[in-house]
Amino acid sequence: MVSRRRIFLFITLLYAGAGLICSGAETSVTAHPAVESYLRDRLTFWKDRLKLEAWSVTLTIAGPNDLRPGTLGNIHWDPDKKTAVIRVLSSAGTQDDIADMECTIVHELIHLEFASMPRTDESRIAEEVAVNNIADALLQQQRLLKTASIKP
Repeated sequence: MVSRRRIFLFITLLYAGAGLICSGAETSVTAHPAVESYLRDRLTFWKDRLKLEAWSVTLTIAGPNDLRPGTLGNIHWDPDKKTAVIRVLSSAGTQDDIADMECTIVHELIHLEFASMPRTDESRIAEEVAVNNIADALLQQQRLLKTASIKP
């Protein structure tokens, strides 16, 4: 059986070799299909782990002009339809970049947990701090679980 580490390395190498495809004046960006597939698998994993099965979540790879400066992603949701679109900033394809993309997916999914709460400018700041802390804790726990399951 092929290890997850080898699959991840393969995806990373494919992504780095393929680069990104940008079309005209639009900043529509497409990652290598293997990277998109990997990220969609991670979206499914985290959506299940966060008990967000009732939500239909779409993942889009975004160019830098599609997001506010300084952001790595965003999410837009419709609570009545239970639908959401996550946009994640495209990357250069290194292992760290793909890990950052997964982190952004987790971060944006956690925002869905707060979707039903009223929002103000002040609460948005508090929400962002909470979302960052929860995402960091979940990702750290997942890394520890992966490390514990890897046998030399």
